[in-house]
Amino acid sequence: MKVNACLVNEDQRDCYQELVNVAMGQAADHLARLVGAYVVLPIPKVSLIDNSDLNMAMHDAKRDTSVSAVCQGFIGSGIAGEALLLFKDTSFASLASLLKYQGPLNRQMELELLMDTASVLIAACINGIGEQLEIRFNQGTPVILGQHCMVDDILNSRQDKWQKTLAIEIHYTLEQLDVDCDLLLLFSEESVKKLNQRIDFLLD
Repeated sequence: MKVNACLVNEDQRDCYQELVNVAMGQAADHLARLVGAYVVLPIPKVSLIDNSDLNMAMHDAKRDTSVSAVCQGFIGSGIAGEALLLFKDTSFASLASLLKYQGPLNRQMELELLMDTASVLIAACINGIGEQLEIRFNQGTPVILGQHCMVDDILNSRQDKWQKTLAIEIHYTLEQLDVDCDLLLLFSEESVKKLNQRIDFLLD
């Protein structure tokens, strides 16, 4: 059964946003403790969109910017989704310095930095949402979608799984440092109804 875009009403959208605010705050705290720098957090964007719109949103997020990307699937209580981290390549030097990585900043070290950052942000955010909704999410193995490439290359490497997606976009930056990444949480269209049931329970 296809999900109509109208299925997420304004109250539910506000509740999603509040849940994600809490979860992204936990993720930012983990990252701040890791690197010893203040993490700037804007308001997350929550929307139910078509895959074509998702691709456009990803392209706009990092237009004309070389990025590295990692994705990780998750599932729990019949709710499935995917976390996608787009990491601006110019962030690697600052992040390596903050984490006191030794040696030359080669592709292998950048891969380690990318995986470490993805592990912190994705796990903290997914677990934070799961705790609030009383869902235990099992997380799959992270997959590198690309290193030092354009967003179009990342989009071409993905296989569109869903016609409509509940997309939550979270932008992280470190104050006064060139560290910039976007975390996209994508929930399958079949999962939206089950998510809304739990959201409605919180709203009652």
